[in-house]
Amino acid sequence: MTKQLIEMKVNGDALEVLVAPEDLLLNVLRNQLGLTGAKYGCGLGRCGSCIVLMDGEPVNSCLILAVAAEGKEITTIEGLWREQGPHPIQEAFIAHGAMQCGFCTPGMVLSSKALLNRNPHPDETEVREALESNLCRCTGYAKIVEAVMSLSHAGKGE
Repeated sequence: MTKQLIEMKVNGDALEVLVAPEDLLLNVLRNQLGLTGAKYGCGLGRCGSCIVLMDGEPVNSCLILAVAAEGKEITTIEGLWREQGPHPIQEAFIAHGAMQCGFCTPGMVLSSKALLNRNPHPDETEVREALESNLCRCTGYAKIVEAVMSLSHAGKGE
């Protein structure tokens, strides 16, 4: 199969990446770009472990062909790190004990970021709805919701 050069912005960096038509965005991010924060969980878009932001919206990168990222802005969990340290959402997850094994955490954090970008002050129902695509087998979600709600009240989801 013929490979195609696509242009996309990943974590703020303009990149050109050579991809095959069948290459999934998840595999390109992990295998070609070395961004392993997005995880392969189910391969069916049901667990949310592979969630990245595409133009600010959460997508299951295990279901998106890399060619669909042409001209798009992709944010992975690695892209949230700031010069001064973790993003406020990451800090809230830590402060509230909102992770255990950590496998689902990148997807949870990115889904939370997308929500807080759309609505800086969501209520608990909106937080739970925003996290519906993320499966966590360890926490029971209470601490995750608490972490996001703490940012909702503080207005620090940026």
